[in-house]
Amino acid sequence: MADTSSCLSLPYILPSQAQKHVTHNEALRILDVLTQLGVLTDDQSVPPTAPVEGDRHIVGDAATDAWAGHDGAIALLENGLWQYFDPKPGWRAYVIGRESMVVYDGTDWIDLDSDELQDIATFGLGMETLPTTPFAAKLNSALWTALYQADGGTGSVLSTLNKETSLDDAGLIFQKDFNTRALLGLFGSDNIRLSTSADGVDFRDGLVIDAGTGVVEQPNLPRFKAMTNFDNYTSADVWTTIAINAAEFNDQSVLDAGSNQFIAPVAGTYTFGATLTFKQNASDKARLSARLLLNGTDVIAGSLGEITGAHVSEQTTLQIQTMALLAPGDTVELQGLLRGFDGYFMADQTSFWGFKVG
Repeated sequence: MADTSSCLSLPYILPSQAQKHVTHNEALRILDVLTQLGVLTDDQSVPPTAPVEGDRHIVGDAATDAWAGHDGAIALLENGLWQYFDPKPGWRAYVIGRESMVVYDGTDWIDLDSDELQDIATFGLGMETLPTTPFAAKLNSALWTALYQADGGTGSVLSTLNKETSLDDAGLIFQKDFNTRALLGLFGSDNIRLSTSADGVDFRDGLVIDAGTGVVEQPNLPRFKAMTNFDNYTSADVWTTIAINAAEFNDQSVLDAGSNQFIAPVAGTYTFGATLTFKQNASDKARLSARLLLNGTDVIAGSLGEITGAHVSEQTTLQIQTMALLAPGDTVELQGLLRGFDGYFMADQTSFWGFKVG
């Protein structure tokens, strides 16, 4: 069994030891010196000419006189004599004379604002770092606050992410259990991107802001524009679902050409519109009507329209437009009606469109 502790070399009281109070007091003396360590100086190589009992110093380099041979040690004046304590890596001390903190790295005492600490290769706070992430912190919250003007600052606080070329990345990565779920920043270009992923592999841009113009794009916004590519025959006085089967664009595949329906992928507010062009069969006297139907049963408020005047075949058009609050899976379809006489809704001139607005 060792006679002293491994870190501070505190003497142990041994079995059957005489004058145990001497050993105990020596341990207290060492603790009194080394805990809450504050020293007067750390850059003197010569002992002060008029030291005071209890003064502590970190001996400077190339020490002389009574301090000779004790470079870097902690020197304590006790009972008129200098006592020395050799530091161990990680010990810290407050240098009263210049109001600075220093730390011992195993060889030298280093200022906490020294060049060596300004160029640390890795820094882990609550966790170990990895070669690809030289700075890592494991914590529940963090705060960045500006240095106020009253404290000598500007009152502002800025964080800067800098990249080398336009093709490089600069941004924030959001993860779940270290699996990426979202990106925000300049990824692969100088455009601002907000991108999400359900699996950490397939990413979809929800928002892109062009670096040159500032124009905002929503690449995956649910939206479509389509038309019918054949004349849709409609019997007199029968609401008929128009076969909207030729899409100009159909983001998120929201328009199902098989059922001729828009299918809401997510909840939200949507805008819809349609243009219907009349084409006569035997008569041009039919009244032209249109509506949007929700889930195959309910007429969407504001979507019902009708033209009652005389029609010109292949020229008379009816336009409708409205908004609807939809739940995921809700369907919207375009219907037309020719009142009194049959006829057609004209190919390539009858269209249906919509998109999510909120």
